[in-house]
Amino acid sequence: MAEVKNFIEDFIDEDIAAGKADEIITRFPPEPNGYLHIGHAKALCINFGVKEKYHGKCNLRFDDTNPAKEDVEYMESIKRDIKWLGFSWDGLYNASDYFPKMYECAVKLIKDGKAYVCDLSAEEISATRGSFNEPGKESPYRNRSVQENLDLFERMKNGEFADGEKVLRAKIDMASPNINMRDPVIYRICHATHPHTGDKWCIYPMYDFAHPIEDAIEGITHSLCSLEFENHRPLYDWVTLNCGFERRPRQIEFARLNLTHAVMSKRFIKKLVDEGTVWGWDDPRLLTISGIRERGYTPEAIRDFCARVGVAKADSIVDIAMLEHCVREDLNLKAQRAMVVTKPLKLVIDNYPEGKRETMQIENNPQAEGAGTHDVPFSRELYIESDDFMIDPPPKYFRLKPDGIVRLKGAYVIKCTGYDLDKDGNVSKVHAEYLEGTRSGEEGANIKVKGTIHWVDANDCVDVTLNMFDYLIADGDGDYMDRLNKKLPDRA
Repeated sequence: MAEVKNFIEDFIDEDIAAGKADEIITRFPPEPNGYLHIGHAKALCINFGVKEKYHGKCNLRFDDTNPAKEDVEYMESIKRDIKWLGFSWDGLYNASDYFPKMYECAVKLIKDGKAYVCDLSAEEISATRGSFNEPGKESPYRNRSVQENLDLFERMKNGEFADGEKVLRAKIDMASPNINMRDPVIYRICHATHPHTGDKWCIYPMYDFAHPIEDAIEGITHSLCSLEFENHRPLYDWVTLNCGFERRPRQIEFARLNLTHAVMSKRFIKKLVDEGTVWGWDDPRLLTISGIRERGYTPEAIRDFCARVGVAKADSIVDIAMLEHCVREDLNLKAQRAMVVTKPLKLVIDNYPEGKRETMQIENNPQAEGAGTHDVPFSRELYIESDDFMIDPPPKYFRLKPDGIVRLKGAYVIKCTGYDLDKDGNVSKVHAEYLEGTRSGEEGANIKVKGTIHWVDANDCVDVTLNMFDYLIADGDGDYMDRLNKKLPDRA
């Protein structure tokens, strides 16, 4: 059977065949301004998957170019989540490691007449950028001399100006059909203490300027990113070319992961955390990596899910049922079984001797060979699920009903002989008789019944707390807050 490849691997194979890449190197570059979610898991699977397939490398790099929003806590959580998913990075870097080199690149652009210091405010720059139908307007500061720009940029670095007072812009083309190429801002002033560099810098590179430089310095061969960066690719290439890098990475975009009933925005998740709407970043109702770990999902299930979703060129929405299916399929092979009754209904086996006790051998996991068994006490009085008994059941109801028979899982076949009602007319107790010689595992006990129900011993059971989670976000369009599930449980 021919090997099935995705379009990213096709591009990589082309580059290898053309001699453009000897060793394939990718990277995962999160901004440390929040915890990772399952959308990042897809990006991790793609980048580290390429590393594994091509026996290459994959770096972890923190894009810490915005000190106002970043925190060491987030960096540690990101490393923890990546390890939990089963990935290991080759190099561990910070964008701030390259601040001196980025500054040099900016100075080079100024000297080459390809960058200038602009005094327009963010609002004024936005207003003069134009639209898809009309070109932008050049800044009145666009034609400053090289010497004046060098002087102003150094003074920006030295802290002589306030936040927002000046920016450094690339001088490209204000009439470009790609708005990202209309003299984008590449440096801004930010007087904030950086988690790594402290107060050494008060100017910081913008992502579109910093990211290609970081990739080029590290020798990244293929910069794999989500589809929203497709229109930024010309600027990515412009930066690496005009900053003088000989080996320039190739940017390839893939569709990001969108799930029904899920929040896929760090910004919005942080809002929910900060406002106390959820318990924290590890709330099981969130699809953060720490949240799904708290919920009991396994890394194998997440990686399987990402593999099934695949790598696409166009955005789409995946039903969350697919994720849940992958989790069930994985846990079905691993999880230890235990019988739990959530809405107990008393079952009395009238012909079972009072005071008699037996121990039933219940399989730990019938799907896993060699998983063994565990002991479960059995006596005359049991609890079953109230939904497992109906007085007047619909057709093809194979659980317990008047005169009906079922097997108690791992124990006996029983026949319903009656039931008691309370003062409100609700079933309060079910009566049954067990059929001798039908105990599970005994010779000749394989009597055919259509239904099997679980149970617990009424005299030897324990109370448990079950956290039953509904979806945090209702499906549909519109603002997340308008679709937020307001009926959120207290933390157990």
